Amino acid sequence: MHVKRFEDAQTYTAPNHFECHGLRLQGFEEGGPTNQWIGFSQFLPGGGAGPDSTPYEKVYVVLEGEMTVIVEGEETVLGRMDSCTIPPNEVRRIENRINDTCKMLVVIPYPPEV
Repeated sequence: MHVKRFEDAQTYTAPNHFECHGLRLQGFEEGGPTNQWIGFSQFLPGGGAGPDSTPYEKVYVVLEGEMTVIVEGEETVLGRMDSCTIPPNEVRRIENRINDTCKMLVVIPYPPEV
């Protein structure tokens, strides 16, 4: 078993994200998961990401607040404990449109070069 305490999580900057503070909860470390990593993203009001895509799928789980996910012009609001899967190469935009921080888990496979 590999335990990592919240206070030991390292910050990271995700490309094309704004008003977002990211912490790596698991991954990219000795003894950690071998096929994916887990991020904890905290989006301030007005924060978000995109539009962009990745060549691998990702899963979002909203822990607190709300996040609007926009794919091909269709908007979906995710609330507390809602989740979604973004398929590979799907262009998405995410926006925190409320006046509270959105706290979200992100599960994503390692890039092919890792």
